[in-house]
Amino acid sequence: MEGSYHRSLSGRGVLKHGVPGVAMLLMVSVAPMRAQAPGQEELAKKVQVLTDAVSKAQTQLEESQRQLAALRQQLAEVRRQIGGGGDDPDPPDDAEKLAAQVEALKENQAMLQSQIATHEESKVESASKYPVKVTGLILLNGFVNTSQVDVPADPGVAQSGPGSTGATMRQTVLGIDARGPHVFGATSRADLRTDFFGSTTGTGSYGTAGLLRLRTAHAALDWDSTEVYFSLDRPLINPGQPTSLTSVATPALAWSGNLWSWNPQIGVRHDQALGGDARFRMETALIDAGDPPYAATMYSTSTGEQSRWPGVQTRLALVRGEEERGFQLGVGGYFAKHRTVYGSHFDSWAGTLDYRQPLPGGMELSGNFYRGLALGGLGGGAYKDYGARPDPDMPGRFYTRPFDDVGGWAQLKERVGERVEFNEAVGMDDVPAHEVRRYFVAGSGSYQGLARTQTVMGNVIYSPSAWLQFSVDYRHLASFSASYPAAASHVIGVAAGYKF
Repeated sequence: MEGSYHRSLSGRGVLKHGVPGVAMLLMVSVAPMRAQAPGQEELAKKVQVLTDAVSKAQTQLEESQRQLAALRQQLAEVRRQIGGGGDDPDPPDDAEKLAAQVEALKENQAMLQSQIATHEESKVESASKYPVKVTGLILLNGFVNTSQVDVPADPGVAQSGPGSTGATMRQTVLGIDARGPHVFGATSRADLRTDFFGSTTGTGSYGTAGLLRLRTAHAALDWDSTEVYFSLDRPLINPGQPTSLTSVATPALAWSGNLWSWNPQIGVRHDQALGGDARFRMETALIDAGDPPYAATMYSTSTGEQSRWPGVQTRLALVRGEEERGFQLGVGGYFAKHRTVYGSHFDSWAGTLDYRQPLPGGMELSGNFYRGLALGGLGGGAYKDYGARPDPDMPGRFYTRPFDDVGGWAQLKERVGERVEFNEAVGMDDVPAHEVRRYFVAGSGSYQGLARTQTVMGNVIYSPSAWLQFSVDYRHLASFSASYPAAASHVIGVAAGYKF
C-alpha cells in the first residue's frame, strides 16, 4: 500500500504542476537531440555534395566514352579508306592513343590561343584593321678596296686610282608586310622594302633625292595556282639572285651579269600541276624599263616612256619541290620600244635561260644567262642602252646605235647545317668593244667607254640564330674600257646583321 501510495503521489505531483511541468519534462528529454541535429545536417549536406560530384563525373565519363567510341569508329573508317583492309575490331591501344592525341590537341589549342592573344596585344594596327608586320635588317658593313671603285661601300666597277677603307649602315633595310581581305576568292597581300642608300642625284630605280630610298614593292591577289600582281622589282626573266650580306644596296654581281634593276611591273602567273610536286609555270608582265644611271640623271623621261609603249616580258619554267629551294628551269623573253632625245628609235630585247638545281650534301647550283640588245635599263649593257655621236658634216645631227649585250652569272651554294653557308659566284656583262669605241665621245665619262665588267665572289655567312647574321666576303672586280686601260680591285667586306 505504501508503495502504491508513493507512485500515485508522484503521478498526482506531475498532474499537479500541469502544463509547465510537462513542458519542462519535454525540454529535458529533447535537449540531447538538439545538440546532435547540426552535426547531422552538415553531414547530410556533404553526402549530397559528394553524390552530385560522383553523378557529374559519371556523366562526363559516359560522354568521354561515347566520344572515344566515335573516334575509334572514324579511325577505323580512315584505315579502311587508306589501306583498303578490314575493320580493326577494337585494338586495346587505340583508346589510349586517341586519348593521348586528344590531350595533345587540347594542349596545342591552349598554346595557340595564348600565342594569338599575345599577337593581338603586340601587332601593328593599320587603318584597314588587317594584320601588318614590320620587318627589316639592321646591317653594319665594313669594306676595304685595294683600288678605286665607283661606289666604295658597294662597288660594281673598278677604276684607276687609290683604294679606300670604311664602314656604313646605309645598307640597312626596312620593310612592311601586310595581309588583306579575300577578294574574288583570292587572298590579298602586299609588302614594301626601303633602305638608306639614296643619293642627292638620280631618278628612277637608281637614285632618290634623299637618304631614304624605295627598293621593292609588291601587291598581289593569290588563288590556288594563279597570282595577279603589280610590283617594283627585278625583271621576271631573272628570278634568282646571288647571295651576299655585304652587297645589299645593289644586289651581288649587279652590272656583272645580274639583271637586277627594280622597275614598275604588272603581271600574272599561273602554275599548272604536272603530277607529284612538279608544275609548269607561265608568267607574263608589262614593264616600264628605266634608263641606266647616267641617262637617268640627264633626262626626266626615260627612252622607254618616250616611246609611249610599255615593255613586255614572259617566262616559261618547269618547277619542282619547294619554291625557295626546289628545282627550276626556265626560259624567258623581253621586248621594249625606245625613243631617244635625238628623235631616233630602237628596240631592246633579250632571251634568257635560268636554272636552279639542288645537289646532294646541301649544295645548290643556280644562275642566269642572257643575250640581247640595249639592256642598260635592266641592269646590263655596261651601264648603257645605246651610243650617240655627232655627225661631223651636219651640226646638231647625231648618229645613234643600241648596243648588243651578252652575259650572265652562276653560283654554287653549300649549306652546312642550318647555321653556315658558303657561296661562290662569278658573273660577266659584255658589250662588244668595237661598238662602244665607235660611239665613244671623249670627256663623256668612264661609264660611256665601259665595255665589259666581271666579278668573282666568295663569302661565308654564319647565323648563330634566326635573327643574327655575320659574313666575310671577297670580290675581285675587273672592268674593261674601249678607250681606257683595264682596271681591277680586290674588295674585302665584313657584315653583321640583325633581322627583325
